[in-house]
Amino acid sequence: MSKWPKHIPELTAEQKFISDDFMKHWHEVLHNKYDIIQKFNHGYSVRNSTPGFQKTLEIGAGIGEHLEYEKLEAEQQRDYVALDLRQNMADKIIERFPRVQTLVGDIQKGLNFDDGYFDRILAIHVLEHLPDLPAAIEEIYRLCDKEKGELSVVIPCEGGFSYSMARKISAQRIFEKRYNQSYKWFISREHINYPSEILEELKRKFIIKHQSFFPFHVPIITINLVIGYTLVPRTDL
Repeated sequence: MSKWPKHIPELTAEQKFISDDFMKHWHEVLHNKYDIIQKFNHGYSVRNSTPGFQKTLEIGAGIGEHLEYEKLEAEQQRDYVALDLRQNMADKIIERFPRVQTLVGDIQKGLNFDDGYFDRILAIHVLEHLPDLPAAIEEIYRLCDKEKGELSVVIPCEGGFSYSMARKISAQRIFEKRYNQSYKWFISREHINYPSEILEELKRKFIIKHQSFFPFHVPIITINLVIGYTLVPRTDL
């Protein structure tokens, strides 16, 4: 029996408000206070993307932090689609980057674009959140140009010692101080996929072209915080 989609408990009205509020707040905190890890999170795909891409889809674009690293010309911004699940996050992107095509939607449920429409797709700290990860990757594969397309993924080393300790002194501490309640209910329904699960599903549709671990270059989950992957779509399916 398949474990997908994973079951996530329903939120109360208060929890829904807190979830949306904290996700936006955390993106702002990351942007302002954790510059070192942000340089890897958002710099990885910029450094490793093949030059000359035409149309980009960024899944889970947050408040548009990644766009600051892209430094796109006006024409390039018009061919950049920023997708997020939350309206409050999308509103911030629209405010900051009005030329970019900003959409509120769910990659797991499909998007209204033709097959192979994008030659670059970005998923920066997104895939660990998705209860129906296979459906999301299937849709990413459909949307990715099979001849020249690339997928850039950054994921946390969820479950690893270093990542767990870093989260306790950063996101958990901020959450519990801000809302005066346990962080457990929030994170237990957010980071639901581990690196091994994500990689297993990615390999069904994509081939790894490049990988990089941070802060250490040794490919060991327990000592690192995040992993970057550059992938190309399989053509033998």
